[in-house]
Amino acid sequence: MTGATGAIETVGVVGAGTMGSDIAQVAAASGFEVAVRDIEQQFVEDGLATIESNLDRDVEKGRRSRADANAVRERVTGTTDLADLGDCDLVVEAVVEDIDVKRDVFADLNDITDDGAVLATNTSTLSVTTIASATDRPDRVVGIHFMNPVPVMDGVEIVVGEKTADAVVESAHAFAAALDKETWECEDKPGFVSNRILMPWINEGVRAYDEGVATKEDIDRGMKLGTNVPMGPLELADHIGLDVCLHATETLHEELGDRYKPAYLLKRKVAAGDLGKKTGQGFYEYD
Repeated sequence: MTGATGAIETVGVVGAGTMGSDIAQVAAASGFEVAVRDIEQQFVEDGLATIESNLDRDVEKGRRSRADANAVRERVTGTTDLADLGDCDLVVEAVVEDIDVKRDVFADLNDITDDGAVLATNTSTLSVTTIASATDRPDRVVGIHFMNPVPVMDGVEIVVGEKTADAVVESAHAFAAALDKETWECEDKPGFVSNRILMPWINEGVRAYDEGVATKEDIDRGMKLGTNVPMGPLELADHIGLDVCLHATETLHEELGDRYKPAYLLKRKVAAGDLGKKTGQGFYEYD
């Protein structure tokens, strides 16, 4: 194989939601042929429409030519048949953060992909080793955790499972580099580097707001001015999705104890359906 990384030419993405469609777009923009699979045709069409919308916006803002945008779109195909990803050199799973769902996906990928394929999970908190155990080749499974939004964020977290082969780790780093991303590497521990540190930061920001330490605006302003981050904890929680933050925090709480206990207000917001930007209401209101 002589693809962009010297080993990978074709990429499969399982899941056409926000993360999956973004990963597919970035891979196609870097010259890879990409197949995106989801369980329903409407989900596939929605994912492809998101990619087209993103590319159109790039053209409007002068970030790429119309010809380039068309070429990127032509490198992405959609399908509801997982078998269509069987010939891919690398498959990235980007489905719901549920260990049983992910293990089912990897068990199926084990059956339909070549033995030499790299099987990657985009999980943000779940055990890569546990996911890999659903296959008979855990040495070919690695975590490639993209940051959201994928086209904008420069970083990718490479997570090494208990049995991940060194060559597979190297392929993961090389693939991310081919997407013009920078990487950091970590062991398969709860939350990895990113969410192990990020989620308690967000959680404590929610607690501070709930306990009346400051207004939400001043909490976010204080963290942006005081630590030079682009978004404060409450604004970032809205951007990520409060349900996603709660799920990640609950997973870390289960694994690491009470220092990760979810803030009451975070649970209350999710129960009320106020999930952030995607619902128009979180800690802030959105058009």
